[in-house]
Amino acid sequence: MASFDGSMRTPKDVAIPVRVVVDLPQERVTLTSEGIPIAEWRLGEAQISAHKDGFHMRRGGEEVVLTLKEDAEFAVMLDLRSVPIDLARRMAVVRDRQTR
Repeated sequence: MASFDGSMRTPKDVAIPVRVVVDLPQERVTLTSEGIPIAEWRLGEAQISAHKDGFHMRRGGEEVVLTLKEDAEFAVMLDLRSVPIDLARRMAVVRDRQTR
């Protein structure tokens, strides 16, 4: 299971973001904060897209923005194709390391 540390906020939230851990176990995505489960979805249930301000996760009319320390690794893990150019460059480095 892959785990990613970062923060979560709503798209229009100006308050301090919540620290989260994002796990990707077996085609699922789970969000926890300080060990407390926040959300769990099958990957197909949530729309995840990369933007300059982070990863936008949408499900059922709700949206959160994730900012992750290992954003390129996360994007590669999800096989995201449409990403900002700076993230695409970091993803290329990650893929290159994986093939060595």
